[in-house]
Amino acid sequence: MFTVLTRQPCEQAGLKALSRISAIITLVVLLLSIVVLVAVTLIQIHQKEVLLPGLKYGIVLDAGSSRTTVYVYQWPAEKENNTGVVSQTFKCSVKGSGISSYGENPQDAPKAFEDCMQKVKGHIPAHLHGSTCIYLGATAGMRLLRLQNETAANEVLASIQNYFESQPFDFRDAQIISGQEEGIYGWITANYLMGNFLEKSLWHMWVHPNGKETTGALDLGGASTQISFAVEENVGLNTSDIVKVSLYGYEYTLYTHSFQCYGRNEAERRFLAILLQNYTTETTFANPCYPRNYNTTFTEAHVFGSLCTEDLRPESYDPNNIITFEGTGDPSLCREKVASLFNFSACHDREVCSFNGVYQPKVKGSFLAFAGFYYTASAFNLSGSFSLHTFNSSTWNFCSQNWGKLPLLLPRFDEEYARSYCFSAHFIYHLLVNGYKFTENTWPQIHFKKEVGNSSIAWSLGYMLSLTNQIPAESPLIRLPIKPSAFMGTLTFFTAVALLCLTYLVYLCVSSRNQRRSQHALDNTVDSE
Repeated sequence: MFTVLTRQPCEQAGLKALSRISAIITLVVLLLSIVVLVAVTLIQIHQKEVLLPGLKYGIVLDAGSSRTTVYVYQWPAEKENNTGVVSQTFKCSVKGSGISSYGENPQDAPKAFEDCMQKVKGHIPAHLHGSTCIYLGATAGMRLLRLQNETAANEVLASIQNYFESQPFDFRDAQIISGQEEGIYGWITANYLMGNFLEKSLWHMWVHPNGKETTGALDLGGASTQISFAVEENVGLNTSDIVKVSLYGYEYTLYTHSFQCYGRNEAERRFLAILLQNYTTETTFANPCYPRNYNTTFTEAHVFGSLCTEDLRPESYDPNNIITFEGTGDPSLCREKVASLFNFSACHDREVCSFNGVYQPKVKGSFLAFAGFYYTASAFNLSGSFSLHTFNSSTWNFCSQNWGKLPLLLPRFDEEYARSYCFSAHFIYHLLVNGYKFTENTWPQIHFKKEVGNSSIAWSLGYMLSLTNQIPAESPLIRLPIKPSAFMGTLTFFTAVALLCLTYLVYLCVSSRNQRRSQHALDNTVDSE
């Protein structure tokens, strides 16, 4: 009995020392495994490299009544709040007149595009041609052609569609957009370029500018004119001229109206028709809006062949008759005569009315006036913001000039435009002052601009921005610091090691507790003996 009692403490001491060393080693391995697991996971999560999917491109053809312009736009493929951050990278003016002039020979319409399309191909990377969408939007010229001859309008669009389907790009559509759409897209363009939708933060991120007011848009084309501006949500909700637009995660309430036949070219055509009213055998007529000593001839078809002048066509209409206009350069009479293009009395002195009885809320805030508005002001060496008095005095000075002096006054001289600037100025005056109700105080809030930065102010940019809401965003590519297979293998291995270590430590703990219980029982037995 004595021998057993003296040997047992030695054996127990050895076992305890061995268990303590193995426990320490196991604990160290467990801690290291946990550290490795945490470190590898953090590296994989926070050290990954996000590779943006690059750029996308889009092509929009602005098929206006007098010309077609090709715009190339680009935007980051990941987009911003579902709308692309779009910028203009290339612009090309198609030679010749607008596509509506091909009503009698629609097969010839696409030929004019060839030169511009060759240039476009060089501005878009070849490997992206197939994924680059191309759209054609036709405006008031084609709207008028469709009203006059729907078959001819459809044949022109079909001919253009056949041409673009043979191109390497992803042709989506050739359509005639409504006047309201043209107004909305023009408003989107104006506000996008003015930075009213997005701005870069200190961290070079695109954010929505807080408290920034939007800008109204005034567009003067060849066959129609548009006015668009933001209004209160509860203004005139019972009219079709109030629409809601969503961009970059925000919703805007707009008033927008398009006046067909009130574009510069069609308005002047109607003005000439008014000058010819009640004529019988005369072939020469005075035009107070043409410069002094200027004469020009037109056929009756030129004046009365449009849908906009059809109601003024005389009973003796002969499309081949020649009519001569002589300029008298009388700005006062020109302004008086141009007023007859508008029916201001139809508003019955209502404040919420422009002309021809059309509803319009009171204008407020700043406006961008582009296209024909800008080109007319530019002819008088005016741009940006200026007073109504300055515009009127410049108009009077220009309209009083002799035809022979105009080449010296104009930055660029072109007979077709030069003879009509006086009419255009008086037309703009009546449209903005008596029509839209701009006053001497609010006129300076109109900014006459052609472009902002390197981007033209045109409805086509707003069209592209709207379309990118429908183009799926590409997911960013993520480059991980550890290959997924190696990462999973590392996680599996060290997780298994940690579990084994934890299991062994639990085993040692249980064994140690059992040993203490056995020793305690043995000690009690010895004491009792």
